[in-house]
Amino acid sequence: MRGLTGSRGGTTAGRRRLGAGLVAGSSAVAGLAAFGLFCAGCSTGGTGTRDEGPASAQQVARATPSSTVPTGTAKPAPRVNAVTLVKSDPKVSRQLKADLKPCAGDEYPVDTSYGTLTGGSAADVVVNVMTCGDSVGVGTYVYQRHDDGSYGNVFAAEVPAVYGTIDRGDLVVTTQVYGSKDSVTYPSGEDVVTYRWTAGRFAETDRVHNDFNRAVGSGEGALPAPQTTQN
Repeated sequence: MRGLTGSRGGTTAGRRRLGAGLVAGSSAVAGLAAFGLFCAGCSTGGTGTRDEGPASAQQVARATPSSTVPTGTAKPAPRVNAVTLVKSDPKVSRQLKADLKPCAGDEYPVDTSYGTLTGGSAADVVVNVMTCGDSVGVGTYVYQRHDDGSYGNVFAAEVPAVYGTIDRGDLVVTTQVYGSKDSVTYPSGEDVVTYRWTAGRFAETDRVHNDFNRAVGSGEGALPAPQTTQN
């Protein structure tokens, strides 16, 4: 009977707690319902926080840079007949003119480069004349284009194994240095001289000399056989 009495007492207290819980639960359900109506209004009314997403995307799209690539405006340098320039140049030696002949067919041993060296509106021309057999440079010349379309010689170097190039507006002339026992393929070193157009002429601005390693030899030695290891 004590157990039943205790159960009744516990049942009465439990009913009180249950009633209080139902009241609190009803309040919570009402709050959730109100929150649900608020969210529904946000999604359908057009003025809630969800509308900010598309607006931000439109702003990003407007800020995206254009992928259009600007077209170049530089005009191509007019090509010249380098052989004609050299053979008609009074500053070129007679011997070089006489030796300048086609190597095969109508192909002359001449390299031509176009670029800015003298600061004019038209590209300058660098002509390198070489030998047919071993392609050794025998003359380097720079021609400047005049306003009437003609070209004038503003630089000439006629020494064995010479070659000129254009490097960022400077003229770089490389000359191979040979010893008494050197072959054409293996010089002892080289001189690299940089010229810059100053006051209407080319002035030397830098000089570098390189000595080549003589221990390498002529390069005709046999390569060592590969070694294999066994596990």
